Amino acid sequence: MTAAPHFPILADEFAGKRVLVTGGTKGAGAAIVRRFSAAGARIATGARSTPPEGVSPEIFVQADLSTIDGSAEMAATILREMGGVDIIVHCLGGSKSPGGGFAALTEALWQDELNLNLLTAVRLDRALAPGMAKRGTGVVIHISSIQRSLPLHESTTAYAAAKAALSTYSKALSKELGPRGVRVNSIAPGWINTTASEAMVARLAESAGTDKQTARQGIMDALGGIPIGRPAWPEEVAELVAFLASDRAASIHGAEYVIDGGTVPTV
Repeated sequence: MTAAPHFPILADEFAGKRVLVTGGTKGAGAAIVRRFSAAGARIATGARSTPPEGVSPEIFVQADLSTIDGSAEMAATILREMGGVDIIVHCLGGSKSPGGGFAALTEALWQDELNLNLLTAVRLDRALAPGMAKRGTGVVIHISSIQRSLPLHESTTAYAAAKAALSTYSKALSKELGPRGVRVNSIAPGWINTTASEAMVARLAESAGTDKQTARQGIMDALGGIPIGRPAWPEEVAELVAFLASDRAASIHGAEYVIDGGTVPTV
Protein backbone atom coordinates (compact mmCIF):
# COMPACT_ATOMS: atom_id res chain seq x y z
CA MET A 1 0.00 0.00 0.00
CA THR A 2 1.25 3.50 -0.83
CA ALA A 3 2.36 5.89 1.91
CA ALA A 4 0.04 8.50 3.37
CA PRO A 5 -0.03 11.65 1.22
CA HIS A 6 1.20 15.08 2.27
CA PHE A 7 -0.59 18.19 1.04
CA PRO A 8 0.58 21.82 1.02
CA ILE A 9 -1.34 23.85 3.61
CA LEU A 10 -1.86 27.60 3.81
CA ALA A 11 -0.90 28.46 7.39
CA ASP A 12 -3.56 31.19 7.67
CA GLU A 13 -6.40 29.53 5.73
CA PHE A 14 -8.54 29.15 8.87
CA ALA A 15 -6.79 31.72 11.06
CA GLY A 16 -8.97 32.62 14.02
CA LYS A 17 -11.77 30.25 13.04
CA ARG A 18 -13.33 28.34 15.93
CA VAL A 19 -13.71 24.70 14.95
CA LEU A 20 -15.36 21.81 16.75
CA VAL A 21 -14.36 18.32 15.62
CA THR A 22 -16.13 15.46 17.37
CA GLY A 23 -14.22 12.19 17.63
CA GLY A 24 -11.00 14.11 17.09
CA THR A 25 -8.58 11.75 18.85
CA LYS A 26 -8.44 8.88 16.36
CA GLY A 27 -8.45 8.09 12.65
CA ALA A 28 -10.00 10.62 10.31
CA GLY A 29 -11.06 12.81 13.25
CA ALA A 30 -7.47 13.22 14.43
CA ALA A 31 -6.36 13.99 10.87
CA ILE A 32 -9.07 16.65 10.62
CA VAL A 33 -7.90 18.23 13.88
CA ARG A 34 -4.31 18.32 12.58
CA ARG A 35 -5.43 19.81 9.25
CA PHE A 36 -7.36 22.68 10.81
CA SER A 37 -4.68 23.31 13.43
CA ALA A 38 -2.00 23.57 10.74
CA ALA A 39 -4.13 26.19 8.98
CA GLY A 40 -4.43 28.43 12.03
CA ALA A 41 -7.80 27.40 13.49
CA ARG A 42 -8.73 27.25 17.15
CA ILE A 43 -9.77 23.68 17.80
CA ALA A 44 -12.13 22.08 20.27
CA THR A 45 -12.69 18.35 20.39
CA GLY A 46 -14.04 15.77 22.75
CA ALA A 47 -13.82 12.02 23.12
CA ARG A 48 -13.61 9.31 25.75
CA SER A 49 -9.88 8.85 25.04
CA THR A 50 -7.20 11.50 25.43
CA PRO A 51 -5.63 13.05 22.31
CA PRO A 52 -2.60 11.19 20.92
CA GLU A 53 0.77 12.79 20.25
CA GLY A 54 0.50 15.32 17.43
CA VAL A 55 -3.12 16.23 18.18
CA SER A 56 -3.23 19.36 20.36
CA PRO A 57 -6.64 21.04 20.48
CA GLU A 58 -7.08 24.30 22.35
CA ILE A 59 -10.05 22.80 24.17
CA PHE A 60 -10.48 19.14 24.98
CA VAL A 61 -13.41 17.64 26.86
CA GLN A 62 -12.93 14.05 27.95
CA ALA A 63 -16.49 12.79 27.89
CA ASP A 64 -18.76 10.34 26.13
CA LEU A 65 -20.31 12.64 23.55
CA SER A 66 -22.85 9.98 22.58
CA THR A 67 -24.66 10.69 25.85
CA ILE A 68 -26.94 13.64 26.54
CA ASP A 69 -24.71 14.80 29.40
CA GLY A 70 -21.50 14.45 27.38
CA SER A 71 -22.83 16.52 24.48
CA ALA A 72 -24.17 19.13 26.88
CA GLU A 73 -20.76 19.40 28.60
CA MET A 74 -19.02 19.82 25.24
CA ALA A 75 -21.42 22.54 24.11
CA ALA A 76 -21.28 24.39 27.42
CA THR A 77 -17.48 24.36 27.43
CA ILE A 78 -17.31 25.74 23.88
CA LEU A 79 -19.79 28.51 24.61
CA ARG A 80 -17.96 29.43 27.80
CA GLU A 81 -14.39 29.25 26.48
CA MET A 82 -14.83 30.20 22.81
CA GLY A 83 -18.14 32.02 22.70
CA GLY A 84 -19.38 29.70 19.95
CA VAL A 85 -18.02 28.07 16.81
CA ASP A 86 -17.62 28.91 13.15
CA ILE A 87 -17.21 25.35 11.84
CA ILE A 88 -18.56 22.04 13.17
CA VAL A 89 -17.29 18.71 11.85
CA HIS A 90 -19.17 15.69 13.18
CA CYS A 91 -16.69 12.84 12.83
CA LEU A 92 -17.76 10.77 15.81
CA GLY A 93 -19.13 7.39 14.80
CA GLY A 94 -18.59 3.65 14.65
CA SER A 95 -20.21 0.33 15.41
CA LYS A 96 -19.77 -2.26 18.12
CA SER A 97 -22.64 -4.52 17.07
CA PRO A 98 -21.91 -8.25 16.87
CA GLY A 99 -22.36 -10.45 13.84
CA GLY A 100 -25.59 -12.35 13.40
CA GLY A 101 -27.74 -9.98 11.40
CA PHE A 102 -30.74 -7.99 12.58
CA ALA A 103 -31.85 -10.58 15.15
CA ALA A 104 -28.62 -10.07 17.12
CA LEU A 105 -29.32 -6.36 17.55
CA THR A 106 -30.83 -5.73 20.96
CA GLU A 107 -32.77 -2.62 21.97
CA ALA A 108 -29.67 -1.37 23.81
CA LEU A 109 -27.42 -1.86 20.77
CA TRP A 110 -29.84 0.01 18.52
CA GLN A 111 -29.95 2.91 20.96
CA ASP A 112 -26.16 2.97 21.28
CA GLU A 113 -25.68 3.07 17.50
CA LEU A 114 -28.26 5.84 17.08
CA ASN A 115 -26.77 7.90 19.90
CA LEU A 116 -23.23 7.59 18.56
CA ASN A 117 -23.85 8.00 14.84
CA LEU A 118 -26.85 10.33 14.71
CA LEU A 119 -28.01 11.92 17.95
CA THR A 120 -24.63 13.35 19.02
CA ALA A 121 -24.69 15.49 15.88
CA VAL A 122 -28.34 16.43 16.42
CA ARG A 123 -27.71 17.51 20.02
CA LEU A 124 -24.57 19.55 19.32
CA ASP A 125 -26.10 21.22 16.26
CA ARG A 126 -29.12 22.15 18.35
CA ALA A 127 -26.83 23.74 20.95
CA LEU A 128 -24.35 25.50 18.64
CA ALA A 129 -25.86 26.07 15.18
CA PRO A 130 -28.33 28.76 16.37
CA GLY A 131 -25.34 30.95 17.24
CA MET A 132 -24.02 30.54 13.71
CA ALA A 133 -27.40 31.43 12.25
CA LYS A 134 -27.64 34.49 14.47
CA ARG A 135 -24.25 35.70 13.17
CA GLY A 136 -25.26 34.82 9.61
CA THR A 137 -22.25 32.63 8.89
CA GLY A 138 -20.94 29.15 9.58
CA VAL A 139 -20.30 25.65 8.25
CA VAL A 140 -21.58 22.27 9.45
CA ILE A 141 -20.17 19.03 8.03
CA HIS A 142 -21.57 15.62 8.90
CA ILE A 143 -19.45 12.51 8.29
CA SER A 144 -21.85 9.83 7.11
CA SER A 145 -20.82 6.57 5.39
CA ILE A 146 -21.28 4.73 2.10
CA GLN A 147 -22.96 2.08 4.23
CA ARG A 148 -26.06 4.26 4.21
CA SER A 149 -26.53 2.89 0.68
CA LEU A 150 -24.40 -0.28 0.94
CA PRO A 151 -25.27 -1.77 4.36
CA LEU A 152 -23.43 -4.89 5.49
CA HIS A 153 -26.34 -6.82 6.96
CA GLU A 154 -24.24 -9.33 8.88
CA SER A 155 -23.07 -6.85 11.50
CA THR A 156 -23.70 -3.18 10.69
CA THR A 157 -27.43 -2.82 10.03
CA ALA A 158 -27.94 -0.39 12.92
CA TYR A 159 -24.82 1.62 12.02
CA ALA A 160 -25.89 1.86 8.38
CA ALA A 161 -29.42 2.89 9.34
CA ALA A 162 -28.09 5.59 11.69
CA LYS A 163 -25.77 6.95 9.00
CA ALA A 164 -28.64 6.99 6.49
CA ALA A 165 -30.63 9.01 9.02
CA LEU A 166 -27.65 11.35 9.49
CA SER A 167 -27.48 12.04 5.75
CA THR A 168 -31.22 12.77 5.62
CA TYR A 169 -31.01 14.97 8.71
CA SER A 170 -28.06 16.84 7.15
CA LYS A 171 -30.08 17.57 4.02
CA ALA A 172 -33.04 18.80 6.06
CA LEU A 173 -30.78 21.02 8.17
CA SER A 174 -29.24 22.52 5.04
CA LYS A 175 -32.65 23.67 3.85
CA GLU A 176 -33.32 25.37 7.16
CA LEU A 177 -29.93 26.97 7.80
CA GLY A 178 -28.85 27.84 4.25
CA PRO A 179 -31.06 30.94 4.02
CA ARG A 180 -29.57 32.08 7.34
CA GLY A 181 -25.96 31.98 6.12
CA VAL A 182 -24.91 28.55 7.41
CA ARG A 183 -23.70 25.99 4.88
CA VAL A 184 -24.41 22.31 5.65
CA ASN A 185 -22.89 19.37 3.77
CA SER A 186 -22.10 15.72 4.43
CA ILE A 187 -19.29 13.35 3.47
CA ALA A 188 -19.71 9.61 2.94
CA PRO A 189 -16.39 7.80 3.26
CA GLY A 190 -15.79 4.19 2.37
CA TRP A 191 -13.01 2.19 4.00
CA ILE A 192 -10.44 4.48 5.65
CA ASN A 193 -6.93 3.24 6.44
CA THR A 194 -6.76 3.94 10.18
CA THR A 195 -4.86 2.30 13.03
CA ALA A 196 -8.04 0.43 13.91
CA SER A 197 -8.55 -0.85 10.36
CA GLU A 198 -4.92 -1.97 10.14
CA ALA A 199 -5.33 -3.83 13.42
CA MET A 200 -8.36 -5.54 11.90
CA VAL A 201 -6.28 -6.51 8.85
CA ALA A 202 -3.62 -7.97 11.13
CA ARG A 203 -6.21 -9.97 13.09
CA LEU A 204 -7.74 -11.37 9.92
CA ALA A 205 -4.32 -12.28 8.52
CA GLU A 206 -3.34 -14.06 11.72
CA SER A 207 -6.61 -15.98 12.02
CA ALA A 208 -6.46 -17.07 8.37
CA GLY A 209 -2.75 -17.86 8.46
CA THR A 210 -2.02 -15.48 5.61
CA ASP A 211 -0.31 -12.12 5.05
CA LYS A 212 -1.70 -8.60 5.52
CA GLN A 213 -1.96 -7.88 1.80
CA THR A 214 -4.15 -10.95 1.28
CA ALA A 215 -6.29 -10.01 4.28
CA ARG A 216 -6.61 -6.42 3.03
CA GLN A 217 -7.68 -7.66 -0.40
CA GLY A 218 -10.25 -9.91 1.26
CA ILE A 219 -11.84 -6.91 2.94
CA MET A 220 -11.94 -4.99 -0.33
CA ASP A 221 -13.53 -7.98 -2.04
CA ALA A 222 -16.19 -8.12 0.70
CA LEU A 223 -16.99 -4.48 -0.03
CA GLY A 224 -17.47 -5.32 -3.69
CA GLY A 225 -14.05 -4.03 -4.64
CA ILE A 226 -12.25 -0.67 -4.48
CA PRO A 227 -11.32 0.28 -8.06
CA ILE A 228 -8.29 2.37 -7.02
CA GLY A 229 -7.00 -0.67 -5.14
CA ARG A 230 -6.74 0.76 -1.62
CA PRO A 231 -8.73 2.41 1.16
CA ALA A 232 -8.58 6.17 1.66
CA TRP A 233 -6.05 7.75 4.00
CA PRO A 234 -7.39 9.86 6.91
CA GLU A 235 -5.45 12.81 5.49
CA GLU A 236 -7.43 12.56 2.25
CA VAL A 237 -10.71 12.73 4.16
CA ALA A 238 -9.36 15.69 6.15
CA GLU A 239 -8.46 17.48 2.91
CA LEU A 240 -12.01 17.11 1.60
CA VAL A 241 -13.38 18.41 4.91
CA ALA A 242 -11.05 21.43 4.75
CA PHE A 243 -12.14 22.22 1.20
CA LEU A 244 -15.85 22.06 2.06
CA ALA A 245 -15.29 24.23 5.13
CA SER A 246 -13.34 26.85 3.18
CA ASP A 247 -14.49 29.86 1.19
CA ARG A 248 -13.47 27.94 -1.96
CA ALA A 249 -16.66 25.92 -1.48
CA ALA A 250 -18.88 28.93 -0.78
CA SER A 251 -21.63 27.78 -3.16
CA ILE A 252 -21.57 24.10 -2.15
CA HIS A 253 -24.50 23.47 0.15
CA GLY A 254 -26.88 20.62 0.92
CA ALA A 255 -24.62 18.11 -0.86
CA GLU A 256 -23.03 14.79 0.05
CA TYR A 257 -19.57 13.92 -1.20
CA VAL A 258 -18.50 10.28 -1.48
CA ILE A 259 -14.84 9.43 -0.88
CA ASP A 260 -14.57 5.68 -1.36
CA GLY A 261 -12.12 5.01 -4.19
CA GLY A 262 -15.05 4.02 -6.40
CA THR A 263 -16.56 1.37 -4.09
CA VAL A 264 -20.17 2.39 -4.68
CA PRO A 265 -20.90 0.88 -8.12
CA THR A 266 -23.93 3.01 -9.04
CA VAL A 267 -24.50 6.59 -10.12
